[in-house]
Amino acid sequence: MRVGLAWDAVGPVEGGRGLLDLARSAGVDTFVVFDHLINVFPRQAWDTGFSYLAAALPSPDLSLEFATVLGNFATHAGPVRLAVGVTDPHRRHPAVLAQTALTLAQFTERPPVIGIGAGAQENLRPYGIRAHRQVDRVEEALRILRMFFDTKGPYDFEGEFFTLDQAVMDLRAPDGSVPEIWVGGSGPRMTALAGRYGDGWLPSDLMTPAEYARRLAVVRGAAVAAGRDPDGIVAAGGVPILVAETDEAARELTGVKAIRYLALHAGAAKWREYDVAHPFGEDYPGLSHLLPHRLTREQVEQALAVVPDQLVADLAIVGSRQTVLDRIGELADAGMRLPVLIPVSALASPEAAGYAVESVAWLAGRLRSDSFTGQVGA
Repeated sequence: MRVGLAWDAVGPVEGGRGLLDLARSAGVDTFVVFDHLINVFPRQAWDTGFSYLAAALPSPDLSLEFATVLGNFATHAGPVRLAVGVTDPHRRHPAVLAQTALTLAQFTERPPVIGIGAGAQENLRPYGIRAHRQVDRVEEALRILRMFFDTKGPYDFEGEFFTLDQAVMDLRAPDGSVPEIWVGGSGPRMTALAGRYGDGWLPSDLMTPAEYARRLAVVRGAAVAAGRDPDGIVAAGGVPILVAETDEAARELTGVKAIRYLALHAGAAKWREYDVAHPFGEDYPGLSHLLPHRLTREQVEQALAVVPDQLVADLAIVGSRQTVLDRIGELADAGMRLPVLIPVSALASPEAAGYAVESVAWLAGRLRSDSFTGQVGA
């Protein structure tokens, strides 16, 4: 059992360095950096009433560029694997992504990870980047990345989205440091692509153990069909945690506006499970189509007013350290082998942030222990 830790790469880089130091001291396996142009939080409603972080960050959109950040962190990471989770092949050509990963591999102790997803509208539409048939484009990009990492060029490729004509990529990773490709997404096509082309699967949404097991089976089935080793694919997943000293204290954190706002990332179909209509419309598909910078303060306040309490609690693991550990254990029983912790309780208050940081170290130690590993699948 291995553990990951995620940073949203927003605001001062010192914050990310501090989390990387925590990851290294706690024995965390993988440090994941998000890739956004626009953050998921609405700038029009960004104030200290929304999150205490607004006192230090004048805007939630102070998003850092992932490749520069990972390059800066490379010499400090030591045995911690560095990853972007995830970028997309709309803003960056797969040749550029390959070059980025191969360059990063020159500086890191372990192979870096290029996480690939279908792309979020917040990073595309405001900048005039056309993104139609997104998954088809992802598949072509994955095929090209595999070519660059696994074979020698020059390379030829004729696709609907990308063309290579005697393309050159002579930059090679040091021995044992070939970059890994992890595929994000949890839909049927993206999970199949993870099995067909990926070295890892990194869905961002928290699933029930049964759902995680079902979708992981799709990943592994696609790997077998492609003649690949299904057990060689890292079974990861984003795990948002709302952690406090007691279960009751953790549940109280769901009342913080910035944390309640995360429920708006769920699609309308998820909201219907709670017999509530999503304020963004009955066909709203979820976070990948959210354009937070276009929301007015009034729209945000009205939406927060109808968020079901239980939905907030179900979109993260909420509870004491032991409760969180037990819930991750259920995901481990379902096949997850690298939970990437996302400490969302840090949005609540400075005290909650401090406890979340301490809890990451506590959880990492327990998850990596022989006793925990022995319980998984028992």
